[in-house]
Amino acid sequence: MASPSARLLRLLALLQARPSWTAPELAERMEVTDRTVRRDVARLRELGYPVDAEVGPHGGYRLGRGGSLPPLLLGDDEAVAVALGLRLAADGSVSGIDDATVSALAKLEQVLPAPLVARVRTVHEATVELQGRPPDLVPADRLVALAQACRQGERLRLAYRDREGRETERLVDPHRLVRTGPRWYLVARDVARDEWRTLRVDRVVEVRATRRPVEITDPPDPVELVARGTGVDPYPVRARLRLGVGPEEAARLVPRTVGVLAADGPDATVVEVGAGSVAGLAAWVAGLGVAVEVRDPPELRAAVAAHGRRLAAANDGDLSPRR
Repeated sequence: MASPSARLLRLLALLQARPSWTAPELAERMEVTDRTVRRDVARLRELGYPVDAEVGPHGGYRLGRGGSLPPLLLGDDEAVAVALGLRLAADGSVSGIDDATVSALAKLEQVLPAPLVARVRTVHEATVELQGRPPDLVPADRLVALAQACRQGERLRLAYRDREGRETERLVDPHRLVRTGPRWYLVARDVARDEWRTLRVDRVVEVRATRRPVEITDPPDPVELVARGTGVDPYPVRARLRLGVGPEEAARLVPRTVGVLAADGPDATVVEVGAGSVAGLAAWVAGLGVAVEVRDPPELRAAVAAHGRRLAAANDGDLSPRR
């Protein structure tokens, strides 16, 4: 039998691994008796760890919430994932957690076995990040408040600043947070307008809880809604295309940050995109390198055809290398 200290650590790890265990299940995993399990649970409680017990045929033990964070017992892959996640969290998009991120990473690497530290540092040192522009700063407490409201289904009252800098009040039912590159979006139902909206989190000035629970039914795909709001709707020219490739290949050619994709059978994909001009969009379509049918608008169809004729005329005739 393992020492009492080793058993307590093993029991704590099991309680963290899944929501609930029965006493016989814990006893079998730890190779002890049910009585020993009950005694070890009592010792964990004496040490300040809230272990809740539920009676009945479907009852068992679960790790509850307490006043302090218990030691997390992570497997090798879990520890590497957490360490890499902390390094990524230091990208600067969430303000107010830089020192906490560095501190948590230092503590984790201090206790990680040397081979795991080497794995984490290898990935970090071999990675160079190319940022197109600095990220929009989002206060950590604001991001957490929005995330909790999404998870708990609570209506919020937001002070929101629009693109002209005017501050308005929005009553919303939050659904999901979506991150695209350096920017965070909140997908929520605007209560006053009774429609789904995407709100930039960096423009949220204040978050006020209403304590009113809401149940969201039939929500939209949050990623598609953000993709449409960033890649299609803001542009004066909007197009609907049919690519002669399946959804997987289409997603490689047209990322979801650029357009909205929908499968049209196994070998074709309908794509909605936006652009600043018909001529620019025609050149982009020609550069996709696959068969593209322009379904809308008609002026884009004519521009693509004209672009193709110009290319064909410039490359017609003798194809021998020029000196």
